[in-house]
Amino acid sequence: MRNTNDKLIQVGNFYQELNDMTGTNLPLQKIYRSKGLPSHLIKEKHFHCLKHIDDIPDIIKNPDYVGINPNEKGDTIELIKILDKNILIGIKLDTDENYLYVSTMYNIQEPKIQRRLHSGRIKKFIIDKNK
Repeated sequence: MRNTNDKLIQVGNFYQELNDMTGTNLPLQKIYRSKGLPSHLIKEKHFHCLKHIDDIPDIIKNPDYVGINPNEKGDTIELIKILDKNILIGIKLDTDENYLYVSTMYNIQEPKIQRRLHSGRIKKFIIDKNK
């Protein structure tokens, strides 16, 4: 991975339960975010997400919902955490450089969460503590 220290910040680790729940086969490795994520959020007018950038590690570790976006190309997963707003982050595999990164972050409305639950696009995230 080129220039990791220059452009990327580690925000978490991918773990098997996420693959198990989504039927994906993403590598169990570190997840990064771009140092440019705050300016990207401003450019996209996702101002409410700025204060939650430091919550990304917790969203990865303890999401409330997980799923995959059927419209997204490549290896991706969506994690949703209910904070003061419902925050969705997308995690994508960069196949050229072989690393996982936060590809998107935005607020998702409660009715959209309910529709995605109903359609099966996302699932409530529950880890079996007995495993």
